[in-house]
Amino acid sequence: MSQSAPRMIVARREVDTTPRRLAGFLSLADFERAAKRRLPRQIYGYYANAAETGQSLTGNLAAFRNYDLVPRVLADVSTRSASASLFGKRYSAPFGIAPMGLSGLATFDGEIVLARAAKAANIPSIVSATSLTPLERVASQGGARWFQAYLPGEDDRIEAMVDRVAAAGYDTFVLTADVPVAANAENHVRVGFSSPLRPSLRLAWDGLMRPRWLADTWFRTLLKKGVPHFENMDAFRGPPILARNVVRALGARDQLAWRHLALIRKRWSGRLVVKGVLSAADALLAREHGADGVIVSNHGGRQLDGAPPSLSALPAIAEVAGDMTVMLDGGVRRGSDVFKALALGADFVFVGRPFLYAAAIGGEAGVARAIALLSSEINRNMALLGVTRIEDIGGEHIERSQFPR
Repeated sequence: MSQSAPRMIVARREVDTTPRRLAGFLSLADFERAAKRRLPRQIYGYYANAAETGQSLTGNLAAFRNYDLVPRVLADVSTRSASASLFGKRYSAPFGIAPMGLSGLATFDGEIVLARAAKAANIPSIVSATSLTPLERVASQGGARWFQAYLPGEDDRIEAMVDRVAAAGYDTFVLTADVPVAANAENHVRVGFSSPLRPSLRLAWDGLMRPRWLADTWFRTLLKKGVPHFENMDAFRGPPILARNVVRALGARDQLAWRHLALIRKRWSGRLVVKGVLSAADALLAREHGADGVIVSNHGGRQLDGAPPSLSALPAIAEVAGDMTVMLDGGVRRGSDVFKALALGADFVFVGRPFLYAAAIGGEAGVARAIALLSSEINRNMALLGVTRIEDIGGEHIERSQFPR
């Protein structure tokens, strides 16, 4: 009796639609190196710099190296899925795009670019108060539904801004709480950046040294939209980004207090999130005042130099959060970083600068490439870690490294 030949199983290969010009970008770090070469010195310096010594910025990155992931083997991970739930909505990955100011200086229509790429990938994105595109347009054309606000401690201005965001159709209001005063801007001064930008020979020269950025971003913006303005700092249009003597009217941010969060909660019917929490005590206060979630963040190291890394502050906050959603931003550069944050108590993470650098290099396609790279790392690491669902990642999958790097 003859034996039938074994069947050969041929795996289907996914079609790679990555544009050839982006195929050489293999990690999020690759985009930053390229963006430094493409962007004018002042613009890159604004995105990349941190307050004073940069301790909190470098601490965000270093904190992840203090933990090791603990894999489980022989777990049959063939059915794994990286999808994750956040506030009842299912996303394709457990990460989103953090709010970043002046995104429109990285690439033409930068805020729209980020929002569209996020929507196409089915991940959330947060519109920044210091964006250069009206929040209404980002909602209607980009599909963004999260808005991040910087608010003064003035009831009438708070109420007007909340009403504007609600009228535009946003469902999540993010109050940034860690900016009672502007940070020490010495590193911005060193690279010639100011806000608003002041016309100067140095600014003009740095633009001329980056002709592709000058043509594709700056001149294109001027031609199609005019001089960009701070569109979303208040309920009304703010000053232009390029001006010699204009000073942004920030209001009395140092008067912002917990009672104002209660005021927002009373007026805002959607989800309410507090960003910039590093203390378990503040997380408890946020919950008491009606917040639905907190984002553990040291503002990318851009505010208080010496503040703890976001990852270091995370476990204590997750322990007291109760039914609040706990998110994290700061220092996430790899899929393994996402897992470490989830294992230490985060429900979701947000990533900022790498996606902005990707936008500077490739526009919407660049952001899509960056999202795909991080998603691919997460999918691969799920298999290596031995889990099939994002919700299964927990404390048993992480331990303090015996050899901190």
